Amino acid sequence: MSNASKFGKVAVLLGGKSAEREVSLDSGQAVLEALLRSGVNAEAFDPQTRSVTELVNYDRAFIVLHGRGGEDGQIQGVLEWLNIPYTGTGVQGSAIGMDKVKTKQIWQGSDLPTAPYRIVSKDSNIEDVVAELGLPLIIKPVHEGSSIGMSKVEKVEDFADAVAKATAHDAIVMAEKWITGREFTIVLLNGQALPIIRLEPPKDVAFYDYEAKYQRNDVQYGIPCGLSTAEEQQLQALALRAFQAVGASGWGRIDAMQDENGNFWLLEVNTVPGMTSHSLVPKAANAVGYSFDELCVAILAQTLTGEAH
Repeated sequence: MSNASKFGKVAVLLGGKSAEREVSLDSGQAVLEALLRSGVNAEAFDPQTRSVTELVNYDRAFIVLHGRGGEDGQIQGVLEWLNIPYTGTGVQGSAIGMDKVKTKQIWQGSDLPTAPYRIVSKDSNIEDVVAELGLPLIIKPVHEGSSIGMSKVEKVEDFADAVAKATAHDAIVMAEKWITGREFTIVLLNGQALPIIRLEPPKDVAFYDYEAKYQRNDVQYGIPCGLSTAEEQQLQALALRAFQAVGASGWGRIDAMQDENGNFWLLEVNTVPGMTSHSLVPKAANAVGYSFDELCVAILAQTLTGEAH
C-alpha cells in the first residue's frame, strides 16, 4: 500500500489482562502482520507489559484487546485522554457493549427483540427463575466475552453449579431463556452489514462455546447462511439498529438466533471481535472481496475519518 505512511506510527494493542488474553495475542499478531505486509509502520503493544503512558509515542491505535480492559471502554478512555485516534467503538459504546444486561436494557427500550433474562446469584430461588424463563436456560457472566463461564442448564439441580462457574468470572451473573433454533452472526463494517454467517457447532457441543470458537476445526460456517433474501435483509437491518443503539461504531459483530417459529432474537454485541484464523469477521469480509490485509487496513482507516475518536 503506497500511501500507508499517512497512518504514521501505529500501536496494535493486544494481550492485556482479561480472560481472553491468549485469543487477543493471536488476533493482534495476525493484525500486526497484515499491517506490516501493507506497508504500515505498526508495532505490537501489550498493556500488561508496558505502561499505557508510552502510547504517546504513537500516532494512532488499532485495538485488538478482547474482554475487560480492552473492550469495555477503559483503553478507549486512555486513548481519548492522550488524544490518540483509535479503531472501533468509543468509550460509552464499549462500556455498554461489554455489559450484557445494559445492552439488553437498551435493546428492550429500543423495541429490539432480545431473549428474556434475569440477574441471578447462588441465593436465587431456582423455582422462580424456571417459572419465568423455563428450561433449558443459559447462565452467563455479565461482563465476559468468548462464552467464558457460560453453561447450559437443562435440570434444576444443575443451576447452582452453573451459577458458581459463572461467578468465578464475574460478580454479576444472568440467566437467559434458551432459544432453540439456528445461530447467526452479523459482521458490521463502516456502517454496513456484511453477508450473514450461520454457525453450526458439532452435535456434541451444547452451544457455540469457547472451545468451538477457538480450538475446534469441525464447526461449520455457512455463507450463504441459508436464510431467504428477505430474512437476511431483515436480520442485517436488525443488527445495524442493535449495533447503533448501544453506541457501537466502526466494526464489530452482533450474534443472533432464529427460533423454530422464524423469529429473530439478539444475543449480544462484540465491539472488538476476534481476528484469528478461526474468526468470523475475516470470513464475512472475504465474502465481499476483502483479503485479510485489506480488511485490517480498512479498519485502521477509520482513524483517519472525521468520525474517528
